[in-house]
Amino acid sequence: MDTDDIKVVHEFPRDVREIENTFIPLADGVQLAARIWMPEDALERPVPAILEFLPYRKRDGTSERDALTHPYYAGHGYACVRVDMRGSGESDGILEDEYLKIEQDNALEVLEWITAQPWCSGNTGIIGISWGGFNGLQIAARRPPSLKAIVTIASTDDRYSDDIHYMGGVMINDNMSWGATMFAFNSRPPDPAIVGDRWRELWMSRLQANDPWALNWLEHQRRDAFWQHGSVCEQYEDIECAVYAVGGWADGYSNAVPRLLANLKSPCKGLVGPWAHKYPHFARPGPRIGFLQDTLRWWDHWLKGESTGIMDEPQYRVWMQDSAEPLPYYADRPGRWVAENAWPSPRIKNREWALNPRALSDAPQPAQSLLIQTPQHTGAHQGEWCAHGLDPDGPTDQREDDGNSLVFDSEPLNTPLEILGAPVLRLRLSSDKPNAFIVARLNDVAPDGASTRVTYGVLNLTHRNGHEHPEPLVPGEQYEIRLQLNDIAHAFSAGHRIRISLSNTLWPLFWPSPETVALTLESGSSHLSLPVRTDCSGDDDLTAFESPESAIPQSAEELRPESFLREIERDEANGITRLRIESNTGMVGLTDLGWEHGSVSRQFYEITDGEPNSNKEHLHWTMRFRRPDAALDIRTETRSTLQSTSTEFHFSASLEAFEGEDRVYFSEWERKFPRDLN
Repeated sequence: MDTDDIKVVHEFPRDVREIENTFIPLADGVQLAARIWMPEDALERPVPAILEFLPYRKRDGTSERDALTHPYYAGHGYACVRVDMRGSGESDGILEDEYLKIEQDNALEVLEWITAQPWCSGNTGIIGISWGGFNGLQIAARRPPSLKAIVTIASTDDRYSDDIHYMGGVMINDNMSWGATMFAFNSRPPDPAIVGDRWRELWMSRLQANDPWALNWLEHQRRDAFWQHGSVCEQYEDIECAVYAVGGWADGYSNAVPRLLANLKSPCKGLVGPWAHKYPHFARPGPRIGFLQDTLRWWDHWLKGESTGIMDEPQYRVWMQDSAEPLPYYADRPGRWVAENAWPSPRIKNREWALNPRALSDAPQPAQSLLIQTPQHTGAHQGEWCAHGLDPDGPTDQREDDGNSLVFDSEPLNTPLEILGAPVLRLRLSSDKPNAFIVARLNDVAPDGASTRVTYGVLNLTHRNGHEHPEPLVPGEQYEIRLQLNDIAHAFSAGHRIRISLSNTLWPLFWPSPETVALTLESGSSHLSLPVRTDCSGDDDLTAFESPESAIPQSAEELRPESFLREIERDEANGITRLRIESNTGMVGLTDLGWEHGSVSRQFYEITDGEPNSNKEHLHWTMRFRRPDAALDIRTETRSTLQSTSTEFHFSASLEAFEGEDRVYFSEWERKFPRDLN
């Protein structure tokens, strides 16, 4: 992580005490491992507490960011409690899936334990990104009495269609890659320095219970009770505490921020920057901001009752991105901060564009039938669904994918055009097959032809009336389809064109339809609605964010350098497209703890022209842990593969665990799942 532009703070208003590990007992006998930072004098002057509750291991997985963040809050008068969930890190028990009820129940017990401590004033908050942002919302919906406020970052209120599983009812290939990630993470051993001689017993019990979670996710291909659980959009009114919702335009998770603002009855604020999937004080693309200072004002208001002015500021603040050349990585994204006093904002006005043959126009022309039948490899330039921004994992120039799609271009703009919100397409179309999906990309086309992806959306057309009860299409029948794209803030430059690109494939982001599909779009009666922001009053009066600050970085030594590779290969002779991604964290030695760790993630995707069921996804993780002072050397190898026929998904996986060169555990899985209109 590059931290060159982050100011490291060495002294705080209150001296900080760290408890490197303690155990929190639960009613069922399980103990959860916790790391706590608090003011030295918290016993004499009790403080509010901030919980972060994760399965990602405080010992090594999040230790780098924890060191930057939690001591900072502690130095300003908070007890920060970073807890490993059951079955992770040095905690007891088994972790069986995401966002289960037992996870929330355990969190409620943890909050009760915290408020019973003599150093806690009785008020609590929750902060978290991704999983920790999800469960912050979910725990808030359980209404624990001590919980006054949360900060939820890069999260969602809808686990089915706005998470990493089934976007718009279409299976994201990251459904498998994220499952493979947790399959690998769940194979990790606890550190004997904390749990002692029982480390092997804990480790073996985790290995034996480590069924790949993708098995659960493939069983639930529609929005049933499995996904409704933990989706706070089911009952927004359950949340009564204050919510600060934060996201990034380069991330897979930003739509929940405006939805929460529009639907919560409790006090709330929203912030969306240019960032990918990281905390805003060290995220890329920049600008990074003084996120810790900003959220301190939030905590001080809600947990200490101090007047900080944060609730007097606009409700929704976003980074309005300027037109930029298409790059997979930006250190900083050009733009400016803008704000709306309320969301939805009465200042946003929808502008309608008709989809005429190859053109976006103010008025519709006579209808024509236009074919959408895109090659299976269309989409190879889209980057990751959930970009992390620290490697070149974003979308690149869209021209090749545009060339494979049905495109509609506006005339060059005479003046800049600024949008804020969710673009919406209303399409009149038919399909020649009963199972199909459609993807729309909104692109910014520069005068030289370079095409930058602004936002996109996808809809499984069998889910046109909802995700709970999909219905096959009747081939040849016309349907009126509403397709909402991801929320965005973007300013198209004068001289640029607005482009809509429509396709019925987008590989490797989405698993292909069971058969090759031809869609027919009726132009003239199909429309694009853009949320245009013409009133910019107040933007120049916004108080600037402070520069990013952090606590002192953790003490660590690079034992082996990290590396990243993303490689697309095209075999023209055989019509095969391959994608290879390799992310190597290297090996890191935590010098104060005597603990060494590292991992390598390898993703392989392959598809053949004209053969949607040639799609193959193979994922291989290597996890490595060493404790030289105990002659401990642990390695796990996890492999997962998904293929399909027109009627089934075929899943296979294996898990190996090694102590030194000795294999001490092996298991494998083979399962088939009927394709449920997916």
